[in-house]
Amino acid sequence: MLRTLAIGNYRSLRELEMPLARLNLITGANGSGKSNLYRALRLLAETAQGGVVRALAREGGLPSVLWAGPEQFSAGMRRGEVPVQGGPRQAPVALRLGFAGEDFGYAIDLGLPVPSMSAFALDPEIKREVIWSGPFLREANALVDRRGPMARIREGRAWRIVAEHLTPFESLFTQIADPVSAPEVLDLRERIRGWRFYDHFRTDAEAPARLPQLGTRTPVLSHDGHDLAAAWQTIREIGDRAALDAAVEDAFPGAQVEVDVRDGRFQLVFAQHGLLRPLSAAELSDGTLRYLLWIAALHTPRPPPLMVLNEPETSLHPDLLPALARLIAQAAQRGQVWVVSHASRLIAALEEHEDCHTVQLEKALGQTGVAGQGLLDRPAWHWPER
Repeated sequence: MLRTLAIGNYRSLRELEMPLARLNLITGANGSGKSNLYRALRLLAETAQGGVVRALAREGGLPSVLWAGPEQFSAGMRRGEVPVQGGPRQAPVALRLGFAGEDFGYAIDLGLPVPSMSAFALDPEIKREVIWSGPFLREANALVDRRGPMARIREGRAWRIVAEHLTPFESLFTQIADPVSAPEVLDLRERIRGWRFYDHFRTDAEAPARLPQLGTRTPVLSHDGHDLAAAWQTIREIGDRAALDAAVEDAFPGAQVEVDVRDGRFQLVFAQHGLLRPLSAAELSDGTLRYLLWIAALHTPRPPPLMVLNEPETSLHPDLLPALARLIAQAAQRGQVWVVSHASRLIAALEEHEDCHTVQLEKALGQTGVAGQGLLDRPAWHWPER
């Protein structure tokens, strides 16, 4: 489980360190930085997939995602006595992402490339990567250290160089992960690859979830929900069938959801008291279909180490939000869950659970921070130096 998340110089997240729990609720006013935090976490996950530089390119490149304000705010700027203004840069350009878990921590530092004649001269380069043990980085607990093209691994009290020519645009997760020589890298890479993000389920008239699909065993619902019926049937056969049915009853009393299989094609059907025939997925309202998608996602027989739900209240009737909160709280018993939301009823329902850790974001001078967080409230954190 992640205990600390740290972001430096990503959009409005100039300097953010926040503690985490098993169930995390991220709230805040529009424009406070919730989406930036979600996107930073997705960017961090891309390091294990080998796509962090490509992900930055999709956002417009490093100059587009970097903090746009001054390096430091003077006391006069904070009090509004002098205008906000920049000055000569004192530190190198750096986009930093990192986390600390219950056993390992990881940090990556991306910066501008060395000037060259390459046609890819705008690609950011990975300057530092470090994996350590414990809650925060110290010199004594570093396990894997990558500086530019060179990577070394700790062996006892000494270091062993494992690579001297790493490419600057790929993480060490894709270049030196090995079960023998670098087991920590391999272990952490697989954990990060197990993170699961749900951002938007299609429920329009042409949404794949509404149409019969060829079905195979599906322990993990896809991010777009096209395999909903197959995932539902998989849960019924190898997952918690009773919990699945209870979730339907909690949201839609008296209703039953079954999977209709014809010639290998799977489709959900929804039977409700008072109707003479069950409704197909194509006939369901957007809200009902979206809620069934959340039921399938949160009852996966293969719980991830981290599941992130971005605005799960979208298209749902407010009366369904307390039931959704119960679904999320149950999922948090099997793995760490993040919820990014601004729906007051969902927030209130989640906060009724004692394990819910609420992080309210606020923005001042263009910079996102945690409301009420003082210097002593921040978790211990140290970035690796270049």
